[in-house]
Amino acid sequence: MLTLDHVLTHHGGVARGTLLHQFGIDRRVLESAVRDGSILRVRQGVFAVRGADADVVTATEHGGALTCSRALRLHGIWSLETDLAPHVWMGAHGRVHHRDCGCVSHFATGRTVLGLAPLEEVLIHVHQCRGEEAFFAALESGLRQRRISASARARIRRRLPTYARWLVDFARNDADSGLESIVRLRLHRIGILVACQKSIGDVGRVDFVIDGLLLLEVDGVENHDGPSLRHKDLRRDAWASVQGLETLRFDYALVIHEWPLVESAILAALGRVRVRVEAV
Repeated sequence: MLTLDHVLTHHGGVARGTLLHQFGIDRRVLESAVRDGSILRVRQGVFAVRGADADVVTATEHGGALTCSRALRLHGIWSLETDLAPHVWMGAHGRVHHRDCGCVSHFATGRTVLGLAPLEEVLIHVHQCRGEEAFFAALESGLRQRRISASARARIRRRLPTYARWLVDFARNDADSGLESIVRLRLHRIGILVACQKSIGDVGRVDFVIDGLLLLEVDGVENHDGPSLRHKDLRRDAWASVQGLETLRFDYALVIHEWPLVESAILAALGRVRVRVEAV
């Protein structure tokens, strides 16, 4: 027999009493569980398992499902930024239960659901709310993790505005991080095509190669922090130099907060390697 905790957990930690009744959990069981503290009454007729994510509970109290950046993180998807307050998908005609709260309501197509919005919906909302870069990075993260099927990808594409559908076509499934996705997108917009995730001799696998001679490495703190990893990166750069390759390496802060400098450095290096090729 299914337990109350099992049913709630299976549905994302929160559920309406009417849904729980369909699994044979009657009102007496619910009232008893609320009294002994094993579950929480979020609002009238809505319940949450103890330990449910606080943002999911907040979104449920508000009247809908958690979406946008905080929802991406709960789905295990890379997010460019974190929402300052919970963003809540209310469906097309949901009713807000909170008053004077900091939640951001999203009234978008669909039936009101509670808890955590499905990933497909979250991606659509991120595009509407956070823009193309945040959407693209999250989409590639989902593709890398095989969280987005071919049919889901097609549905997402159809739901985007016509002008944005090229982002789905341009997306790949081999980006190591959302930071790499953003760099590739920005370079594409200024007409620079890159080869991604290429293996080069003693150097190993590199993030991007331009014109066969310029290597770009995008270093997230989680993957390149610490003396031993720093030494490994320097050694890779030295081997690249031995082979006549120039390496540019950028971290999160540079890419996100100082992109004009990053772009200028790439264009200058690209100019140098092209002059060298022409002189041969």
